[in-house]
Amino acid sequence: MTTNQPCGVLLVDKDPGFTSHNAVALCRRILQTKKVGHCGTLDPMATGMLIVVIGKATKLQDKLMSEDKVYTATMKLGIETNSQDADGEVVAEKSTEGITEENIRAAFEHFNGEFDQVPPMYSAVKINGVPCYKLARKGKEVERKPRRVKVLSYEITRIDLVQAEVNFTVHCSKGFYVRTYAHDIGQRLGCGAHLTALRRVRSGHFDIAQAVDVPTLKAAGREELLARLLPLEQVLANRSV
Repeated sequence: MTTNQPCGVLLVDKDPGFTSHNAVALCRRILQTKKVGHCGTLDPMATGMLIVVIGKATKLQDKLMSEDKVYTATMKLGIETNSQDADGEVVAEKSTEGITEENIRAAFEHFNGEFDQVPPMYSAVKINGVPCYKLARKGKEVERKPRRVKVLSYEITRIDLVQAEVNFTVHCSKGFYVRTYAHDIGQRLGCGAHLTALRRVRSGHFDIAQAVDVPTLKAAGREELLARLLPLEQVLANRSV
């Protein structure tokens, strides 16, 4: 059995600070195979669904990355950062006095359906072959082309005007930056905003309830991890539904 090359999809519930590269390296070591990849990077502070593909399943990377996703998130009004999330440096602070629930709901509704979104500087988007985040770390700002994205649905789950916080869930298309979504809503409101929490709870037909948490992953042996893999046939069958 151990001579067979492992193949399948592993769903990992990412912790803050645990990167996609960490997940891939760990799986390579435990499964004793080099053919391991991942489908879509999550920001360092983000948690939730990280899809790891192993063996022949690596051929599905592009298809799995192209599927829509669902996130839960929290945004802080009145403060902007250079990364559009809590990991960045504060670049502007504005009063949220006068902002109402109606204003917030109208701003969310403005960014519903299809619209253009400019990727943030702190992103993996490449300009002349160089990732934007590398340029951003050098203090450079370059023009990024807008991308057509789509919010399939959203729900505002909490509005706290005293704390200037909004909790929400968003179901969105591939290539969507929730950080930028929060930033743009803040711009629409006129007070600015940044993301303080982000969790990916679904990607395509994969749900976070199916994922293995990081402590379990780190403690797993080869056979245990092999048993956790979703077979390629099952993954393909679910995609055709």
